[in-house]
Amino acid sequence: MIRIAERFQVSHFLVFYLIHSLQFGVGVLGYQRIVAEKSGNDAWIAVILAGFIVHISLWMIYRTLRHSNGNIITLHKEVLGKWIGGFFSLILALYFGFGAITVLRTYIEIVEVWMFPDLNVWIFSIFFLLLVFYIVSGGFRVVAGISFFGIVLPMYLLFTFLFPIQFSDFSNLLPIFNHSVKDIAISTKHMSLTIIGFEALLVFYPFIKNIEKSKKWAHLAVVFSTFIYTLVIIISLIYFSEEQLQKNVWATLTIWKIVEFPFVERFEYIGIANWCLIILPNVCLSLWCASRCLKDAFKFNQKYTLVVILLLALLTNTLSKTREQISLLNDLVGEIGFYIIVGYIPFMFVVTWVSRKVKENKA
Repeated sequence: MIRIAERFQVSHFLVFYLIHSLQFGVGVLGYQRIVAEKSGNDAWIAVILAGFIVHISLWMIYRTLRHSNGNIITLHKEVLGKWIGGFFSLILALYFGFGAITVLRTYIEIVEVWMFPDLNVWIFSIFFLLLVFYIVSGGFRVVAGISFFGIVLPMYLLFTFLFPIQFSDFSNLLPIFNHSVKDIAISTKHMSLTIIGFEALLVFYPFIKNIEKSKKWAHLAVVFSTFIYTLVIIISLIYFSEEQLQKNVWATLTIWKIVEFPFVERFEYIGIANWCLIILPNVCLSLWCASRCLKDAFKFNQKYTLVVILLLALLTNTLSKTREQISLLNDLVGEIGFYIIVGYIPFMFVVTWVSRKVKENKA
């Protein structure tokens, strides 16, 4: 049983910022090419479908944890037993840990390619992870605060996506529904790496003051994330031809190259620099979840566990040097995230429901 003192909990509306900050990361800088690979000009349909699937998963999470005495870790022990439950908790901790590593390493790669080719990955990772340690050590309320500012401060970047409209061809979206259901389904699966993150609710659930009121804000966060991803991919589809889009690894950054202001020549540099503020809460919350899973499952000290995870993150970031290695890391996390959405969450929903029905019948 996990009881969190009210002074450590956050208001229900902050769930909006917590979920959106995890869903909105480095993926938005280059997901267009991957999603449009199979479905072409119908890729926006796949994005909306992915958002719809997330809503269903979010509903399952709330229903699963409704009668729990804590978070998903306590539910693992209650429903699956000590050993199997501990194994599931360990997998979940590794998933959140590798998710944070993937986000950070992908961002560093963007900085290397677009700004500083001779960037020292080791030094950059050390300073970034020291900042993460400082924030996560402050507790969940500090992490929630960083998530708030990580969304509000860079919000102006949304307006930069209006610049390509004057050079766009809306006929690129036609004809609609000219791809098979299979192609759209594959594209929906490819959205998994980009839209995952909401499942952190499984871990920070006890830290919300008013659970019932938070449901609305959680679903609004998914709506907002889906809206932005749909907007960005539609703009990308009307700005690029399908052939051009497949040649742009970072389509969003290419779009930023046409943004012009009298006081700045290369806006993509500003965008990349500001993106550091966007991925910071993403990494902080993921590592908080990873260390919290290990604490609740195995009674480890969360601060010491965090140090070990940060050292592993530093080692992984340093060893991952080639584009192939970073892509492999992204694909692995995206694949696991997909199966968590379509497999693990429904599995826990069904197992928990059956377990409660059995207990009710015995009573």
